[in-house]
Amino acid sequence: MAFNIFKKFSKGLKKTRDSMSGAIDAVIEENEDITDQLYDDLEEILIMGDVGMNTSAEICDRLRDYVSKHHLKKSSQVKGAIKDIVAEMLEGGEDMGLITMPSIILVIGVNGVGKTTTIGKMAAMYKAQGKKVILGAADTFRAAAIDQLEVWAERAGVEIVKHHEGADPAAVVYDTIQAGKSRDADIIICDTAGRLHNKKNLMDELAKIYRIIDRELPYNDRESLLVLDATTGQNAVNQARDFKSVCEITGIVLTKLDGTAKGGVVLAIKNDLKVPVKFVGVGEQIDDLQPFNPKAFAEGLFNAEVKHDDDNIFMSEEDKNSGAANEEKSE
Repeated sequence: MAFNIFKKFSKGLKKTRDSMSGAIDAVIEENEDITDQLYDDLEEILIMGDVGMNTSAEICDRLRDYVSKHHLKKSSQVKGAIKDIVAEMLEGGEDMGLITMPSIILVIGVNGVGKTTTIGKMAAMYKAQGKKVILGAADTFRAAAIDQLEVWAERAGVEIVKHHEGADPAAVVYDTIQAGKSRDADIIICDTAGRLHNKKNLMDELAKIYRIIDRELPYNDRESLLVLDATTGQNAVNQARDFKSVCEITGIVLTKLDGTAKGGVVLAIKNDLKVPVKFVGVGEQIDDLQPFNPKAFAEGLFNAEVKHDDDNIFMSEEDKNSGAANEEKSE
C-alpha cells in the first residue's frame, strides 16, 4: 500500500519536481560548500515554486538550524535535509477521522476547481472501503451542478438526494441527513455553495446549513472541505484566505496537482493559513484522489525514482526496529 501511495504522489508531482527539485540540484552543483549564497538561492527557488515568501523563509531558517545541529558541510547534503523539513512542516491534521455514523462532509468551492469531480471520487473511495455513502446536491444555484453530481453518484454507485434548481440548499442538506439516518449511511457528502462574489449570501447560506447540522447531528463528526485548483498557485492561497474569512474550513482538497509545476502551494496553504490539506488530486482516474500523506508528498517532491525500499519511509520507528529484529532472527 505504501509503495502505491508513494508512486501516486511521485507521478502526480512530476512537473513540480522537475521545476523545483531540478533548480535545487543546479544550485547545489554550482555551490559545493554551504554558504549564505546557497541559502539565498534556495529561498528564491522555493518562492518561485509557489511555496510563498513566509514559508520559504521559514524553511531556510529551519535548514540553517538543521545544518548547524548535524554539522553539515557540503551542499550535496542539503536536499535530504529540506525534504525532512518539508515533511515535518506538512504533518498534522491531514487525517479525516470520521468515526460516527453518519459522519458528514460539506464540500465548498468555486466553479471550475473540480468540486463535483472531487465529491464523486471521494464517494467512490469510501464506497470501495465498504462504507455506505449518500450524496446531497445542495449547490442548487446551477442546474448543471445537480446534473453533474447525479452522474458521479451513478458512476460511484452511491445514492443521491436532490431538489430542483433554485431550491433552498439547507432543505437539501436536511433531507440528505434524514436519508442518511434512515438508511444507516456511514458518510454523508454534501455539495454546497462556493460563490464568493457575494460573501453575505454565502455566509447566510452556510450558517443556515450549519444550524441544520447542529440540530440534526449534534455529536457527529463533520468536515468542511474547500476545493482549490493547484494550477492557480498563489491565487489558490488567496482564495482559501477569502473563504476562511467567511466560513468554517477544516481542510483543503487540492485538485489538478499533476497538471502544474506549482505544487509548492501545498506548503503555503498548510503553513501560512494553518489549514491542513486532506486530499490531493494526482490524476484523471477515479482512484487518483489521494488522502494527503506528508511523507509521500515530500518524497514525491524531491525523489524521481520509485523504489520498494522507500516503503520504509511510511513505517514507524517501532515497525522498522521490529523488522530489523526479524531479519536478524531469520539470519
